[in-house]
Amino acid sequence: MSRPDYQKRIEARIASFPEGSTFITSDFLDIADTQVVNKALSRMTETGSIRRILRGVYDRPRYSELLQEWAAPKVEEVAKAIARNFGWTIVPCGDTALNLLGLSTQVPAVWSYISNGPYRSYQISKTDLEFKHTANRDIDRLSPVSALVVQALKALGKENIGAPEKRKLSAALTEEKKACLLEETQHSTAWIFETVKEICELEKAE
Repeated sequence: MSRPDYQKRIEARIASFPEGSTFITSDFLDIADTQVVNKALSRMTETGSIRRILRGVYDRPRYSELLQEWAAPKVEEVAKAIARNFGWTIVPCGDTALNLLGLSTQVPAVWSYISNGPYRSYQISKTDLEFKHTANRDIDRLSPVSALVVQALKALGKENIGAPEKRKLSAALTEEKKACLLEETQHSTAWIFETVKEICELEKAE
C-alpha cells in the first residue's frame, strides 16, 4: 500500500481556497498530524505559495493588479483565524464594529475585538489588532450579529444614536436577524434594548 502524499493533499486543499483566505495549522489535522502539517506549510511558505502571518496562521496571498503588489492580509480574517486557533469567541467592538456595520466609513486605526480569552495584541502588516478580555456573558449569550450590533451601539453611545444610525442598522438586518436581536437583548441595558426595539420596528412604521 503506497504512503499517502500529505503534502499534495494539503496543497490541493489550499488551492481550493479563494485568494486572500486565512487558515491555521489545525485546519488540516484531518489530513495529517501537527508535525506533518507544519512541515508541509513551511515548504509552501518557502516557495511563496502561502504566506506566514503569525505563528500557526497563514494566508493564500492575493495579488492586487491595481496596486501592482501583494495585498496585505485581511485583518478581519486574521482575527477569526487567531480566535479559531485559541478557541476564543470574539466580537468586533468600538470603531471596528461601526465600520463593519457601515456606521463609519473610516478605517479603524486599531482593529478591536472583545474576547473570552486573555488580552492580546498583534501587528498585521501595518495594522494593529487587539483582543480585549470581557465577561463571558457579554458574548456567549448573543449570536454573532446581535453581539456586533450591541457593541456598535455601545461604541456610539446613547446620546449619539439618531434616526440616520437607526435606519442604517435597520436596513442592514433581515427580519430574521431583527427577531433574533430583539429576543437576545431583552436582558441588556435598558437603553440598548429600547434602541433595539426602535431599530426593529422602524421599517414596519415607515
